[in-house]
Amino acid sequence: MATSTTRSTARETATGVIENYERERIFNLFRQFGYLEAELNPLGLLPSQPHPDLAVDNEWAREARRIYCGSIGVEFMHIADPERRRWIQERIEDKPAVVDQQRALDMLLRADLFEQTLQQRYLGNKRFSLEGNTSLLPAVDQILDVGGERGAVELVIGMSHRGRLNMIIHVANRPAEQVFAEFEDVDPRSVLGSGDVKYHMGATGEFTTRGGKKIHIHLASNPSHLEAVDPVTVGRTRAKQDRAGEGGTAKYLPVVVHGDAAFAGQGITAETINYADLAGYTVGGTIHIVVNNLIGFTTNARDEHSSRFSAQLGRRQAIPIFHVNGEDVDAVMRIARIATEYRYQFGTDVIVDLIGYRRHGHSEVDDPTVTQPLMYKAIKEHPPLYQIYAKQIGAENVAEQVATVKSEFEAAQKSATKFTRKQLMRDLPGYWDGYFGGRYKPEYEQLTGLAREELAELTERLTTYPEGFHIHAKVKKLLEQRQDMGIGKKPVDYGMAESLAFASLVKQGIPVRLSGQDSRRATFNQRHSVLIDTENETEYVPLRNIAPGQAPCDIYNSPLSEAGVMGFEYGYSRDYPEALVLWEAQFGDFANVAQAVIDQFVCAGEDKWNLLSGLVLLLPHGYEGQGPEHSSARIERFLQLAARDNIQICQPSNAAQYFHLLRRQALRKWRKPLIVFTPKSMLRHPDALSPLEDFTHQKFLPVIPDTEIQDAKRILLCTGKIGHELRAEREKRKDSSTAIVFLEQMYPFPEAELKAELERHSTARDIVWVQEEPANMGALSYILPRLKHITDDRPVHSVKRSASSSPATGSAKAHEVEQKALLALAFTTVD
Repeated sequence: MATSTTRSTARETATGVIENYERERIFNLFRQFGYLEAELNPLGLLPSQPHPDLAVDNEWAREARRIYCGSIGVEFMHIADPERRRWIQERIEDKPAVVDQQRALDMLLRADLFEQTLQQRYLGNKRFSLEGNTSLLPAVDQILDVGGERGAVELVIGMSHRGRLNMIIHVANRPAEQVFAEFEDVDPRSVLGSGDVKYHMGATGEFTTRGGKKIHIHLASNPSHLEAVDPVTVGRTRAKQDRAGEGGTAKYLPVVVHGDAAFAGQGITAETINYADLAGYTVGGTIHIVVNNLIGFTTNARDEHSSRFSAQLGRRQAIPIFHVNGEDVDAVMRIARIATEYRYQFGTDVIVDLIGYRRHGHSEVDDPTVTQPLMYKAIKEHPPLYQIYAKQIGAENVAEQVATVKSEFEAAQKSATKFTRKQLMRDLPGYWDGYFGGRYKPEYEQLTGLAREELAELTERLTTYPEGFHIHAKVKKLLEQRQDMGIGKKPVDYGMAESLAFASLVKQGIPVRLSGQDSRRATFNQRHSVLIDTENETEYVPLRNIAPGQAPCDIYNSPLSEAGVMGFEYGYSRDYPEALVLWEAQFGDFANVAQAVIDQFVCAGEDKWNLLSGLVLLLPHGYEGQGPEHSSARIERFLQLAARDNIQICQPSNAAQYFHLLRRQALRKWRKPLIVFTPKSMLRHPDALSPLEDFTHQKFLPVIPDTEIQDAKRILLCTGKIGHELRAEREKRKDSSTAIVFLEQMYPFPEAELKAELERHSTARDIVWVQEEPANMGALSYILPRLKHITDDRPVHSVKRSASSSPATGSAKAHEVEQKALLALAFTTVD
């Protein structure tokens, strides 16, 4: 029989259990919805959004409200993993650690005074000030401090313009004179037709953390396409991590700084976040910081995104979003530290939404009072953050510190004119030693052919698989055919040519990385780089089993993204110059979706920023009756972007040429992007196959001569598939007076080689450029003036489809009619 004491204890236990349950229930509500009622905007212009489940008034609710509805709002309850949720709530609900307030004040003060100096000295110049969100600097300071503790040796930063100049001198630790020199625009003749504006330029330097660790800073260059740098930054980080090997994700820490409007509005951001945890693209977590001014140029936040916060784009992933009031500096530092620790603990992305304001217009020359009069009335009356924080922490001698820093910046400004452009350039990492850009020279060429014995050895490794491996019957037959190709029994197709090129390179110690949509098998079933066991789906990659000590070969199926993946691969190529890095489009015109990456990085990176890349774009191209979106890779666009030998544009017309082209790209030290218009129907077509002997030849031929025709009366000049069709038509006509010459490299234009071939056919009076594309597309407008320049007095004509706004007809039968007409005209008439 229970005693009264026992019953009392039981009641107390039950009461305690109920109270704990009720406390946990209330806390869970605030963990889930508290961010909606948090006080996050320094100007009070973001009213809280009351949630009915939080309308509770008791001691637990008050405690939960203090934690989750103050200067910090956290979205993390959408994360399914209970361990991760528990990790976050323990740190948010714990007592804040002590922070170095004087160090933070110094950063805030220097940030504002630097901006003020620029405003006074260069009134009317764009600079995209950080004023109103200067707590970004203490946040980055905390990220670096944690990174240093966890073994980071480099911080890789991608960001758009706002705050970049401040980051250059206060995080990358470049001398202030360097930024002032950019405003002075010293030595303009050295950058005629090239260079970039100061708030797009990258920077490198060294930062000393609060704990005394020295961390290299790499701030990536970025164009005005705000978020285009996101995948580039992640790709560069992955390359650095891969170079480092084990522990690389700890050593190289990526941070991407976004604007609020761009983060929500630019699709490339979502593409980049989407592949954060995919094997081919992960970097062990990127720290995303949204510098949130609640405005985009002149557009209010309510017109920028449908969600309450732009950062909520991140909720598609199982990652936390930390909203923080940018003027609670201690809270900002706390959140930056927690975010970085989370990244290192769980290896995923994390988002910090740093909410402040923009003191001036979008670009300082803009008057924001026209469109946001109330906001800018409040901003005008609002003191700089360093003044608020100094008062808050009771700092002394602030006036003296202000005077000292002002004098320092004024002195730097006065000495800025002594800088030269050469002093403003950055040193490239040591792994770029031996690689170079600039104009092409013939001595850059490399021998690319291989001996038959070497080709046979590579073939053996490419066509075998482990004993007991259950291979698909169709793939088995393919490998048997490739076995015959590699020993000369059958002519070699494009798929085998590529495999031989890759295998030879990795055996020589040159890494190969290829990614694209369905690239492991390939869109047209031609690659089969990964063999899959039909019974258990285990994988075997022959290209990783070529030779002991070989270089890695990584071929990935990418997500269904173009801009995000191409940007990643461009970034990867920037920090792995000795590797052959390729991006493949499912169809060539899919590259349209990545046009900003092509325009701003791939084609212009060297001219704007003196940054080199050897990225290869594989773009399937050819008119085969598949409609407007699956015919053209837009040759004309790349030729329009070609100048100063910035890129290479090729269309190899047979398998051996493709083999030599890939090897040339990897073996040459001249690092330029390579645009390859690859075949579709010709991948296995007998006319485009090559005898094994052609793989032993010395090098890629920019022009393939016609050695069959003597005493030609007409020369048909073309590139790609149409050339094979012209040859078939010539045979059908029994024509012995028409030479057909393949232009394999369109840019840099092989003038000497082409001129020599045209002169060899000196009896020909008509020279005709033939293309499948409409008159306003393809290479026509690029080729004709160059042909006329080298053909002396001989007339130059053209055969092409009629000009059209669409690349191709949608009717297969109409295509056939058009193609027959092209072939007939090429042999019978001139324009």
